[in-house]
This record gives sequence, C-alpha cells and structure tokens, in this order.
Amino acid sequence: MELDFSLANVNTIGVVGLGLIGGSYAKAYRKNTSCKIYGADKDPAVISTAVGDGTLDGELTKERIPECDLILVALYPEAIINYVKSIAGLIRPKAYVIDTGGLKRNVCQALFPVAAEHGFTFIGGHPMAGKRTSGYEYSTADLFQGASMILVPDDVTEFDTLATAKAIFAPCGFGQITICSAEKHDEMIAFTSELAHIVSNAYMKSPTARHHQGFSAGSYKDLTRVAWLNETMWTEIFMANRDNLIKELDSIIHSLSEYRDAMAEEDRKRLWELLHDGKMAKEAVDGK
Repeated sequence: MELDFSLANVNTIGVVGLGLIGGSYAKAYRKNTSCKIYGADKDPAVISTAVGDGTLDGELTKERIPECDLILVALYPEAIINYVKSIAGLIRPKAYVIDTGGLKRNVCQALFPVAAEHGFTFIGGHPMAGKRTSGYEYSTADLFQGASMILVPDDVTEFDTLATAKAIFAPCGFGQITICSAEKHDEMIAFTSELAHIVSNAYMKSPTARHHQGFSAGSYKDLTRVAWLNETMWTEIFMANRDNLIKELDSIIHSLSEYRDAMAEEDRKRLWELLHDGKMAKEAVDGK
C-alpha cells in the first residue's frame, strides 16, 4: 500500500499515553519522519526516558497542544473521551485527533460533536497490533508493520479527510487500512478480538491446564496467547460492547453445546457433520 506522508501536511505530532501503542507510534514517526514529536504520560519517568532515548522532542504541555497538526490519543476509552474534551479548546483548527481505543461507538458519539464545535477533525482509530507485554519499554518502531488499521470517520464519504488520514499513517507501515462506521467496528471487533480473549481466558481455567507441560504444542499456544490480558482495560471494553459480545457468546455456547451433545449421545454421524461444517466455514471465509 503506497501512501505519501507529505500529503498529510503534518509537521508536529503529540502522542498521549506512552505505553506499547503510543510509544510505538512515537518511535515509528521518529524513525520514518522529520516531525517534531511531543508526548504526554501519567508517569513522568516515561516521558524522561522517551526524551532521553531521542524518541520525543519534549513533553506535550498545554502550551504545545496548539502547535500539533496531529494528536494521537493512546488511552483507555473513557480516558480518551475525558482527555480530548479537556483540551478541545486548545487544539488548533484543522488539526487531526485520532484515538487508538478498542471501542468506537461511545468514543465517536462523544467526540465527533466536540471536534465539529472546535474546528478540528476527530477520527476513531484502532491499530490491530499488540504484544503480550505492555509499557513503553516494549514499544517498537515496527510494531504496526503489515498490520490492519481501522479508521472510523464522522463521514465515510468525505474523500479528502480519508485520503489525509491514510497518508498520516504511511510512516507506520500498516498493511491495510479499513474504513467503517463505529457500529460496524464494534460489531466486528466483538467477534475477531473480544470473543477470542474471553474464550482463551476461560480455556485456561480448566484444571487440566496445570499439567499441560510436555503435552502441548502449536494448538495450545495459538489458543492461549491472548489469555494473558490486561483485565482492567478489557473489563471496560467488554462492558461497553456487551450487546455485541453477548450475541457472539450466545452463538459459540450454542455451537459448543452441539458438539458436547453429539458426543454424550454417541452420535458419530452428527459429530462428523459438525466438524465438517466448521471446516467448510473456515475454508469459505479464509480459504484452504
């Protein structure tokens, strides 16, 4: 995907929240652009570290917010809303503010009107990248290479805004940029991300898990990778998107019950059919 960062007209960037995602954004723009980069974090030691290693040019103070052409907000969903509202009057007109949160309906519903009132552009953003570990010390300039970036604009038909937003992320190396509504985002993420975290987390509660050493390989590793999660963040996300997530949980509980019942009833034909249907569903969606 060839995107030209120069088309974004971004010279100064503010990054709010210097954890894994925010820190990786800052490092990607430092490595691949000549922009000034300021950062804000609740931990002053993180800011000092990021300035000391050359990632940041300085702290993102209130005085520097009006200088920013782009502000990336890498906080939890409720904190995103509160922070952007608190600085809305300082953001310069026509600047872009893009979040990184895993939910879009609540954030976008709250911040689209704020952006319109103050003359800047807010776009919901969700980089589909991460690690088991969190924190600035684990952030890297190449975290987003080849990953998907989801953008949720106020108007999906506004071509100039979308073209600028895509150009903004050229230095990060995303392999795909997906445009959708907030409703579509939250519906799909309930399936592709949130359900996977719950299933993985619940799977590890089997008493058998304590004795898996020597008996596990790729299947175990694939299924349990996201069981190691940030329970504070994911509780907020799950509860805010519970309508979509409950629908997905009901679906998988129903399917699991079918497999269980077929085995309990010693119905070999039914079990074969269920397994075959699942394999065909995978091939229809992702190919062989």
